[in-house]
Amino acid sequence: MNDTIVAPASAYGLGAISIVRLSGELSYELGLRLSKKKILKPRFATFTRLFKDNDDFIDEAILIYFKAPYSFTGEDILEFQIHGGVTSSQILINEILKHGIRLANPGEFSKRAVLNGKMDLLKAVSIQELISAKSLSAANIIARNLKGDLSAFLNKIRLDLVKTLSFVETSIDYADDDLPQDLINEIKKMCDDNANTLRKIYELSISRRGLIQGFKIAIVGKPNVGKSSLLNKILSYERAIVSSEAGTTRDFLEEEILLGKHLVRIIDTAGIRKANDKIEKQGIEFSKNYIQEADIILALFDNSRLKDNEDDELLELLKNSSKKIFYILNKCDLPSKFKADIKCLKLCVNDDISELKQALINYLDSLDSTDILVSNTSLLESFKKAYEAILRSKSLLNESTLELFAFELNLAINEISKFTKDFSYNELLDEMFSNFCLGK
Repeated sequence: MNDTIVAPASAYGLGAISIVRLSGELSYELGLRLSKKKILKPRFATFTRLFKDNDDFIDEAILIYFKAPYSFTGEDILEFQIHGGVTSSQILINEILKHGIRLANPGEFSKRAVLNGKMDLLKAVSIQELISAKSLSAANIIARNLKGDLSAFLNKIRLDLVKTLSFVETSIDYADDDLPQDLINEIKKMCDDNANTLRKIYELSISRRGLIQGFKIAIVGKPNVGKSSLLNKILSYERAIVSSEAGTTRDFLEEEILLGKHLVRIIDTAGIRKANDKIEKQGIEFSKNYIQEADIILALFDNSRLKDNEDDELLELLKNSSKKIFYILNKCDLPSKFKADIKCLKLCVNDDISELKQALINYLDSLDSTDILVSNTSLLESFKKAYEAILRSKSLLNESTLELFAFELNLAINEISKFTKDFSYNELLDEMFSNFCLGK
């Protein structure tokens, strides 16, 4: 952590401006050396020319110096804003590397910011997720977390648990009597409230993960009902081969698009039917698996043909599904022969599917939530471990096993503290002394 690091802070490729960032104790010294300036005023933009040690000209630049600890990483930071493109930034970085400075590892600037107390891990994760967001809905949810909604929520729960633990630890160490019943009832309520809140966010985040990561939409149906044509129509280009020959699609095709403000992955599956061909049979098994994995199912049927056993098999397969299903009757420009006791959206995929697209957008919009949602797998796992530990601690309190209660509550605090701030025994002591005036 004592060395100085450098890395490009703007995207690779052509652009108006490239930003090269340094962090560490050599940043300021190198800024003076390259610019031949005698001083750089902190937090001011300085226009200058940059030169190599042999006085060869590198580029014109704007330099901004952030003096520690008032910077992103908490260290001295220097940013070079130079002309965009690959070559100019690479020349500058090559020159910088000659002066005892090394290339930063992926995420090292953010890592230093966390280690130096400039942000918690939760904010660092949210920044990375916001950069990677592929849809407006994802960006909105992550921005709320970045603003501090999630951090405030976790810190509130963390404080509740630390205060409760301080009461119990004090009782274990300093009291001969059991905890009073009114305090036990209060602790039980705290356990229930916080465990239920953590579990609600965990379950809501799992069920609505598609708002951030994208929803899976599977197109299913028997052969020749128009699945590939529907995929092409949604994508607005010829992605899948369309043929009147049954079994043309033997594998699945998957593409990402935006529907409204939502990212979706459309999957065209193999036609579901009884098949003898080994490869086609494997494709059909994939189709059945995607029915289980998808968030939304587009079940396609042929209006111009009588309902048969293959249609019945698909309807039976979908009957007990908990997924959102859009039943679609295709080829409605032809005489109607298909009869089934299901409500279908009628269309002709070769003409206009705007009604289907709008129905999908309306459904996706209905899933929007102002509640706290989490997509990071590690954080979700910590939520789960925390609420399970809190519930275990409550059951131990019923048995008056205070030492084991404290152990489980410590587990919950440590899971939450991974993404807020480290939990230390000194913090517990501070809470104990402030509440009970145990020391003078």
